[in-house]
Parts: sequence; C-alpha cells; structure tokens
Amino acid sequence: MQNTKPHTIIGALKSAFPHTLPVMAGFMFLGTAYGVLMHSIGLGVGWTFLMSFLVFAGSMQYVAIALFAAPFNPINALAVTLMVNARHLFYGLSMLGKIKEAKKFKPYVIFTLCDEAFSILCATNPPAGVDSGWFMFFIAFLCRWYWILGSLCGAVLGPLITIDLKGLDFALTAMFVVTLLNQWSNKSNRASALIGIGCSLVCLLLFGPDSFMIPAMLLMLGVFALFSNKLTEGRMGP
Repeated sequence: MQNTKPHTIIGALKSAFPHTLPVMAGFMFLGTAYGVLMHSIGLGVGWTFLMSFLVFAGSMQYVAIALFAAPFNPINALAVTLMVNARHLFYGLSMLGKIKEAKKFKPYVIFTLCDEAFSILCATNPPAGVDSGWFMFFIAFLCRWYWILGSLCGAVLGPLITIDLKGLDFALTAMFVVTLLNQWSNKSNRASALIGIGCSLVCLLLFGPDSFMIPAMLLMLGVFALFSNKLTEGRMGP
C-alpha cells in the first residue's frame, strides 16, 4: 500500500478549511457557552472535555446539563437522547451515497456527522485533484475540534465569569434560526425549508410540544421521499 503524499493531505486541508470558517465562528461561541454552563453546575474542564470529545452532540450536550442537575433517571435520559438525536437517522439515510467518497475515513465521518458538517458535505465537493476522502475527513475533523476547543475555553473562563447566565442556553436555538435564514436566502433551498416548517407545525398541533419531534421527522422523511425528484429538479434549475 502506498503512503499518502504530504501534499495530498495539505491540499485537502487547504480546500476544506474555508468551508468550515462559518462553523468555527459559531462553534467557538456555542462551545464556550456550553463550557460556561457546565461550570455553572459544578462540572469542570475534565468533564467538559470528555462530553465534547466522546459525545460530540451539541444540542444533546446542552440538554444533558439539565439532566445532570436533575435526579438520576436513566430511562428518561435515554428517551430524551433518542428524541433529540433522532434526526441523525435521516442524515444517515440521505448520506448513503455521499459517504462512500470518504473511503477509509468513513467510520470517522459517520461518528462526527453533526448538523453543520452534514450541511457542508452535502453542499460541497472537493476541487479537482483533491482526494475526496481526506477532504471529507478534514471537514469532519475541523468541525469537531472547533466545538471541543470552544467548550474547553468556556470551562476555563467559567470561574472568571460572575454575571447572571440566565438565557445563555438559548445560544444553540439562535444558531438554528440563523441556519434556517441562511437556507431561506438560497432560493433553491426554500422548498425544503417550507416542508420542514410545515411538518413541524402540523405535528406540533397534533401531538403537542412534548411529543411532536419524532412524528415531525417521520413526516418530513415521507414528504421528501415522495417529492425527492421534484425537489432535485428544482435545485438543478436556474
């Protein structure tokens, strides 16, 4: 087996890095907020690092803060985790073809597939001459470590912050709102945004705020499956 040439790795890193800059800006802030909140419940740098390194699920990590502070209830923790992270099932299904391009890095890319990495991987392709496996690896690697470093910064800065932290956990929700607005600004992506909003509202009315997430995701999957050809044609058009 031939060793990968250094210029191949460096070229993939240079190509991948610019695509991850918006994620870096968001994750450094959100990760810092997460680290500060972890400190606020008495969990320091070590626990923060382990959560971000091993779990790497931004939204669930925020939810886990409340679970840590509540009485121990593993069944509830399991159910909440499944509900919050159920969207990754649909990410995986839509990435079945794309993930093959990751080659030997396929397991790592699957493990680190967060919302932001998923968006980048779906929307971009490596430039000509750049190895797709290394390109996808660096997209996933950089996104993951932006979050880890941000959370460590928050854990370190936490003891120095004395202001009221109420409302800081809204940072993650704000990021998803910005992501939706960015998608809406791209005319070719408005149909998928409207489908997501519509399915969520329907299920919210039918199942209530505590149980609508999984039905909404199932409904979205069904709609996307039924109209996948039309949605693809719309994106490929002018």
